[in-house]
Amino acid sequence: MRAIAAEAPAGRHTLDGLLLATAIVGISLSGPLIATVAAPALAIALWRNALAVASLTPALLRRSVRRELGRLSRRTVLLSIAAGGALAAHFALWLPSLRLTSVASSVALVTTTPIWTTVLLRLLGHRPPRLVWWGTLLSFSGVLLLTGVDLAISGRALAGDALALGGGLAGAVYVLIGAEVRRTTSTTSYTLLCYTAAAVPLLGAALATGAELTGYSAETWGKLLLLTVASQLLGHSLLNRVVRGLGPSITSTAILLETPGAAVIAAVWLGQLPPPAAYPALAVILLGLVLVIRAERAGTAPPAPPAPSREPPRAHTTPRAPA
Repeated sequence: MRAIAAEAPAGRHTLDGLLLATAIVGISLSGPLIATVAAPALAIALWRNALAVASLTPALLRRSVRRELGRLSRRTVLLSIAAGGALAAHFALWLPSLRLTSVASSVALVTTTPIWTTVLLRLLGHRPPRLVWWGTLLSFSGVLLLTGVDLAISGRALAGDALALGGGLAGAVYVLIGAEVRRTTSTTSYTLLCYTAAAVPLLGAALATGAELTGYSAETWGKLLLLTVASQLLGHSLLNRVVRGLGPSITSTAILLETPGAAVIAAVWLGQLPPPAAYPALAVILLGLVLVIRAERAGTAPPAPPAPSREPPRAHTTPRAPA
C-alpha cells in the first residue's frame, strides 16, 4: 500500500484545512451526544452508519456515481469493504469500553490512532520523517494532559482498556485504507461502500448480543439523526475527503483535537466546565499537529532547482567541413 504524499497547490491545502476543521467539530460532538442517547452502544454504532448509508443512497440516481461504482476494480471494492470492517471494529471496541473502564482511560487509549498510523506506515515501507514521530507523541501527550493516566488494576478495567486500545488500532487501519482508496475513488462512492460494510457486521454484533435496536423515543431518534449528520456525514465523511490531500499522518493526528473539542462542547451544551488542563492541552496538541504538518510538507516539497553554474559559457565554434 502506497502512502499518500500530496503535492497540491496552496489553495487546495487551505480548503482541506477548512474541511478538516469542520470534520473535527463534527466528531467532537460525538462524545457529548452519545452520552445523552438512551440506546445500547452497538445500536448507536449501527444506526449512525445505517442512517448515513440511507442518506447517501440518493446519490445512486446520478449517472456519474453509478458509472464510477461499476468501474471500480476488485481491489478497490475489497479495500473499501476492509475499511468498513475496520470502522465497525473501531466503534464496536471503543463504545463498550466506556462502560468497563474510566472515560479518561478509554479516551486516552483510543486516541493512540496517530501513533498506530505512524507505526503501520513504517511497517508498510514508508519512512515517516523523525519530526512526524515527535509531533505525534507531543500531540498524544496533550491528550494525556487533559484526560490523565487513570489505568485501574482490575479485570473489568483492564478489559475496557484493551478494548479502547484495539479501537485506536482499528481507527488507524481505517484511516490508512481510506487514504489508499481515495487516491482513485470519489468520497461519495467510497463512503457508500465503507459505511455499508461497517453497518453489516455491526448489525450482526447487535443481534448476537441482544441489543435493542428499535422502540426508542422520538427524542432518541432525533439524537441519532443529529449524530449521523454531525459525526458521520460531516465528521467521518469529511475526514475521508481530506485524507487524500493531507495524508494519513496529518489527518490522524488532527483527530486528537476531538478530545479538547468535546470538552468545550460539553461545557457549552451540557454545562460541564472543562478542566483547567483543557486549554494547555489544546495548545500542546496543536503544536504537535504543526510539527507533523511541517514534516509532511517538507517531505513532499518538490526539489529545489539546481543553482546556476558559475563557470563562464564556452564559446560556440562551428565545426569545419572536411577539405
